[in-house]
Amino acid sequence: MANEAFNLNRLYQDSRKALLQPKAYFSTMPVEGGLGEPLLKALVYGVVAGIFVLLWSLLNLSGFTGGILGGAAGIAGFFGSVIGAVVGVFIGAVVVLIVSAICGGNTEFEPNMRVAAAIMVLLPVNAFLGFFGAISLTLSSIISLLVNLYGIYMLYFAVQGVLKAREQTARVVSYVLGGVLVLFLIIGMATRTAVKQATGLSEKKMKEVVREYEEEMEKAQEKIKEQADEKMDEDE
Repeated sequence: MANEAFNLNRLYQDSRKALLQPKAYFSTMPVEGGLGEPLLKALVYGVVAGIFVLLWSLLNLSGFTGGILGGAAGIAGFFGSVIGAVVGVFIGAVVVLIVSAICGGNTEFEPNMRVAAAIMVLLPVNAFLGFFGAISLTLSSIISLLVNLYGIYMLYFAVQGVLKAREQTARVVSYVLGGVLVLFLIIGMATRTAVKQATGLSEKKMKEVVREYEEEMEKAQEKIKEQADEKMDEDE
């Protein structure tokens, strides 16, 4: 898409190829054309991911509950996804640049930002799979880990493909990054288990407590509204 106007159909084709054929995509991906394109690409991914976050929250198909808190969390999640994608593409570019430098690859900012934006196609994928949070937070965490590991798989092809890094070094760095992600998951699950044992609250019980809190909040709102209506009637 270098030196061409931003095109959603081209974005879809590139996204599909990057996701399903990362080796082929990153062997021919353009590395020039300005920062506007990867920024817009990240923005689109953020919007799509935000829509899924909002939808699953409203339908009570995520780690959040439905009702007031679920809707509020969904709206916050939507804007968080959009803003996070815009900011994240720059942070991701720095991370990719560091990895590329370690592996002896291209250290110019634009090519690395383009790689980061391409890998961010996983944002809407991860958000779409967020409905597993309604089934189990542990299952959702494992699925998120698998998505992130696939991101490292894509990064490996990008670094040794378009960024021209040393293949062997890129492979070693990929293994290290994958190991760190798995370690974080293990630590997170161990912490969650420890908290559950200390409080005696299971995931189901915690959701029930939050749901009860939401119901009380809704009743309080209705009562406040009734009192306000009565006050207005008295003033009239």
